[in-house]
Amino acid sequence: MTILKKISSLLAAGTVALTVGVEANGESHAVDMTGKTVEWTIPFSETGGSAKWANFFAPLLSEALPGEPTVVVKFMPGAGSTKGANWFQTQEDGYGTILFGTSGSTQFPYLLGDPRVRYEYRDWTPVMATGTGGVAYLNKEDGAKFDGSANALKDTRFIYGAQGATSLDLVPLLAWEMLGMNVEPVFGIKGRGDGRLMFERGEANIDYQTSSGYLGGSLDMVEAGDAVPMMSWGALDEDGNIVRDPTFPDMPTFKEVCEATDGCETSGPAWDAWKAFFVAGFPSQKIAFLPAGISQAVVDTYVAAFEAVRSRPDFAEISAKRVGKYPMFVGAGAVKAAKEATTISPDAKDFVVKWLSDAYGVELK
Repeated sequence: MTILKKISSLLAAGTVALTVGVEANGESHAVDMTGKTVEWTIPFSETGGSAKWANFFAPLLSEALPGEPTVVVKFMPGAGSTKGANWFQTQEDGYGTILFGTSGSTQFPYLLGDPRVRYEYRDWTPVMATGTGGVAYLNKEDGAKFDGSANALKDTRFIYGAQGATSLDLVPLLAWEMLGMNVEPVFGIKGRGDGRLMFERGEANIDYQTSSGYLGGSLDMVEAGDAVPMMSWGALDEDGNIVRDPTFPDMPTFKEVCEATDGCETSGPAWDAWKAFFVAGFPSQKIAFLPAGISQAVVDTYVAAFEAVRSRPDFAEISAKRVGKYPMFVGAGAVKAAKEATTISPDAKDFVVKWLSDAYGVELK
């Protein structure tokens, strides 16, 4: 069974997420959070896609939790999100007032054995996860050369604002290298929103954003003619094939651009590694966790609240505009999605570890 089928089967069951919050005797054990403040920490800057994701869900979560506590989104950027994740690893909270949001840039250092990682995903409890996509785009001058392939872009020197080589940025960086493009990353930004600001100021001439960051920030540049979409990363169909992103159905995928570009192959070790990290980083890209040691009653309360958010009659409409058209996993579905997002094949890991060493001098062994 494919990853997507396994995850989708949990959602199709309908009762999976709901039963997490109900004891065997059928009685719900919700925690009253009247008067409390939930601090939802995001380990990136306040200008990126994760910020927009959390800021979208925070008021909906506040309304759905018993007692309607205040939900405040806080930011703790640094070290490609490992600073915030290391902090969260040390937190213990029996009252449900600490929530943490990760993205692929938190998952990838964990998967690759980055020495900065002091956190363990298995210690945390996922209560909600959402998929996302990503869009790469060019400035107006270079965008005029783009014809659906990267052939006319190979002689251009591109500058890209990147969080780090082991972050989610490895997906675009490997894609651009496979296309034969000369893209020089400037490492050290605190979030993808900071990369967008570099692009806006003309300090970078290529950029990528997750769907929420693109919809909330970059789309204005595209509509003004100051940026030109190049490609999305795509989405997975039920058989695990790369297909067009449902949020950007008119935009070619990286697979399509690769097939149209001389020298780019959609088979072999590079493609297999790229696709493996795409799967780990995007279909279950953003995950909300409660800390280690949390009580089952608090877990049940959050699962029920996020299920209520997902079940809103207007959810599909409002979420599509802010975070894109992607599945939302709750309860058992979130647990399964988090496991898939933090598992990678040894071959894919070995390929990327070697590539990071050869391309950027990053040593992870």
